[in-house]
Amino acid sequence: MANVGFVGLGVMGSRMVKRLLDAGHKVTGYNRTKSKAQWLVDAGMQWGETPRAVAQAADVILSMVTNTAALAAVTGGPDGLLAGLAQGKLYIDMSTVSPAASRELAAKVAAKGAKMLDAPVSGSVSTLEEGKLSIMVGGERDACERARPILEAIGPKVTHVGPNGLAVSMKIATNLSLAVQMLAFSEGVLLAEKSGIPRETAVEVLLNSVIASPMVKYRGPFVLQMPEEVWFDVNMMQKDLLLALEMGRELDVPLPTTAITNEMLTAARGMGLEKKDFAVLFKVLAKMAGIEKK
Repeated sequence: MANVGFVGLGVMGSRMVKRLLDAGHKVTGYNRTKSKAQWLVDAGMQWGETPRAVAQAADVILSMVTNTAALAAVTGGPDGLLAGLAQGKLYIDMSTVSPAASRELAAKVAAKGAKMLDAPVSGSVSTLEEGKLSIMVGGERDACERARPILEAIGPKVTHVGPNGLAVSMKIATNLSLAVQMLAFSEGVLLAEKSGIPRETAVEVLLNSVIASPMVKYRGPFVLQMPEEVWFDVNMMQKDLLLALEMGRELDVPLPTTAITNEMLTAARGMGLEKKDFAVLFKVLAKMAGIEKK
């Protein structure tokens, strides 16, 4: 069993720590708001007062934060994670951030004598809790193999995709489809509804049709009832789409459906829905279609 550290105990990070604890690993964790992590302390997690303290206490350190700025905040400075790294430690960042920023951070980690992997995940709260999460890994292959037992405690599918930064690139390429699919699903539901088919019936048919991807199956029902706990809000999703559009410009890859969906997320923010799960795209489109929320 490994001596693990974890920085960032949000919706996904906290559940990852619970899986690590259940697998028998020793975990020291840090979160900006300690009260949100109390249930993990009660479950056996040790508390680190700073990201640096977490890095000093563990051999393998993981982090999962909201964006590039948040990653810089938890890794930099005298209390940051970098300050606690030393020769032989392994740092795994599971955040979805700028690939360039991830590579720059990997160079700083190497200067400390440690190794870094970028290891974002594909899936949601439900796939994580069901033990079906998939993880893509960027960095040295031997470091990936060292991390594999820990990562497999979080999700069963771990794929090495190449050098540092490429796993984040793969995650961005994956995540753009989440919002695009949600918007297309919403279009289908609303078209059926305005033609006279009950919304519930339209959802049932679509969720049992050829268009029902795993994402559509678990998020499609949100057009009938939004979850009490927000899994992935509008701001987070738009952050990922903006990263995708930036990559598209850099690599000369046109992303037309991503661009349109990004504008719909902007509309959601304009309607004050930025803290809602991005499935709220349905509400935005329904309003444009003249259908009030039930």
